[in-house]
Amino acid sequence: MNARTEKYMEAEDFEAVRAAVRRLVREDVVPREDEIEETDAVPEDIRRKAVEMGLFGYTLPEEFGGLAASLYDDVRLTFEFGYTTPAFRSMFGTNNGIAGKVLVNAGTEEQQKHWLPRLAEGAVASFALTEAEAGSDPSGLTTRARRDGDAYVINGAKRFITNAPLADLFVVFARTGDEVRGAKGISVFLVDSTLPGVSVGPKDHKTGQAGAWTAEVFFDDVRVPLSALVGGEEGAGFGTAMKSLVRGRVHIAALCVGMAERILEESVAYAASSKQGGRPIGEFQLVQAMLAEIQTGVYAGRATVLEAARNYDSGADRKIGPSAAKLFCSEMVSKAADLAVQIHGGMGYMRGTVVERCYRDARLFRIYEGTSEIQKLIIGRALMSGAGR
Repeated sequence: MNARTEKYMEAEDFEAVRAAVRRLVREDVVPREDEIEETDAVPEDIRRKAVEMGLFGYTLPEEFGGLAASLYDDVRLTFEFGYTTPAFRSMFGTNNGIAGKVLVNAGTEEQQKHWLPRLAEGAVASFALTEAEAGSDPSGLTTRARRDGDAYVINGAKRFITNAPLADLFVVFARTGDEVRGAKGISVFLVDSTLPGVSVGPKDHKTGQAGAWTAEVFFDDVRVPLSALVGGEEGAGFGTAMKSLVRGRVHIAALCVGMAERILEESVAYAASSKQGGRPIGEFQLVQAMLAEIQTGVYAGRATVLEAARNYDSGADRKIGPSAAKLFCSEMVSKAADLAVQIHGGMGYMRGTVVERCYRDARLFRIYEGTSEIQKLIIGRALMSGAGR
């Protein structure tokens, strides 16, 4: 494993990047949200601009072509990403998060040198962990990697894999030990998507988040060299996955805050312009109460995310904070979207309105990167563990 000391972006550089991201989101992506929704795809010109801005590697180390954003910087950028359709962030999210961080945290020097510059330049990495019977509890995965001379042979299937139809690299978790269940014996491999035996199913038809593609991935006698084993160490895969997922939870929480801010903005504008009985509905106290609930959630969510990110970067808390932020913010944005639909009345239930789209898009945040129920278990167990010392 290649241990490294993180060197983060300078504050002045970060502010320039954040301003550029805001312009890209507000001027290029927002005006084309309906197009993304209808075509289920992010336009290629937007993708190219994201690559040129360095967004495909903004958290990756500078020495490999990244921008070296800390988690605190990451979440402040993600507030901006969350303002628009989740498909935009999804293009490069796994590069900077759960997939890319496997390489940064656990990859050998050779693995990092080979893959990280490619990811920073626009190649796509997918995090292949979830299976039909191993979702919130990945210790139940059954994909296997069998040692065969100078190679491993991988067999299995993964489900709901983000960016699978676009992936250049699959970060694949598979069993190398004798155990059939549990965390022991899980390893992680870097699998080139062009290798024989790798196949991707059709895009999933989801309730929301159009343009953010997921699909099943199949591995049928896929031969990878021994050098594909991340860190060169068998059995370290579960810990590596958990480390990436913990960081990813804070990122998803920030995405929820960004979406909630957009929901609030849309709701305030509608309440100010829509009239009932000759009066703007925003003059009615019960409408104001709903707006106040959304605003309070946004304030609390933003503060929670920033605190969780600071503590993660310092090492003070990498367990309770990320789960608490993800739990609170994913529940908060769903409530915000529901209230926004209520404020909009019948229009809020019509396709083509921002709040209707957000209502559908927000629901997934309570499921991936660990369901709300899993976050509660993590928090509760951590608290009781500390109480028993």
